Amino acid sequence: MNARMKQRFLTIKENEPIARGVFRMVLQGDVSAVTTPGQFVNLALDGRFLRRPISVCDRSEDTVTILYKVVGQGTAQMAEMRTGRTLDVLTGLGNGFDVSAAKGATLLIGGGIGAAPLYWLARSLRENGVRATAVLGFNTESDIYYESEFSAICDGTVIATADGSRGVRGFVTDAMKDLQYDYFYTCGPEPMLKAVFHASASDGQFSFEERMGCGFGACMGCTCKTVSGWKRICRDGPVLRKGELTWED
Repeated sequence: MNARMKQRFLTIKENEPIARGVFRMVLQGDVSAVTTPGQFVNLALDGRFLRRPISVCDRSEDTVTILYKVVGQGTAQMAEMRTGRTLDVLTGLGNGFDVSAAKGATLLIGGGIGAAPLYWLARSLRENGVRATAVLGFNTESDIYYESEFSAICDGTVIATADGSRGVRGFVTDAMKDLQYDYFYTCGPEPMLKAVFHASASDGQFSFEERMGCGFGACMGCTCKTVSGWKRICRDGPVLRKGELTWED
């Protein structure tokens, strides 16, 4: 069992759409177990056997903000929830990003809903005096979210869309080509992470989006192959360093 994990009952303060199919939910209560950018929470939903793991986008003294995309019945159920409702939430999950590892110019590379946990990371890096540029990839213009929020705290924000409707036409790897950097952090779907792994010119950290059973390391349902063997994304991750990773083509 994860010693950092805390079960808390948090109240929905906000739950609003911010882009096509993407919602922003603010949960209020005891969030003291959420300490590091890159950690996630695990929400219990009525009638659902498994909890829903969602990365933390931001944190204040008594709130956590999560962004989620409606992709199935569970997230559709979340989108209908009203303010004032109380949710059963496991907090303090995951190892998060190592902010101290950033050196010099840093890229924050996010794909789709994977950009969400990079926002709190961007704030933390800025507080540590690290220059960061956000590279955010989406399918199309209507999917873009938090562009102005990242721009307010980053040295620059580069948008890439697969259909070319906004910013660089293509993927985040296309947007990376002309950028100079010394370190990077990235989160997104695994095909994007694999592409960033091969395209990147420096060391970095990868946050994995993975289906989970328990969310705290008991069920072994979210294992990932690394150079030192199999690791559990929920317990040993979701953040892994570039040097740990191996992908078989």
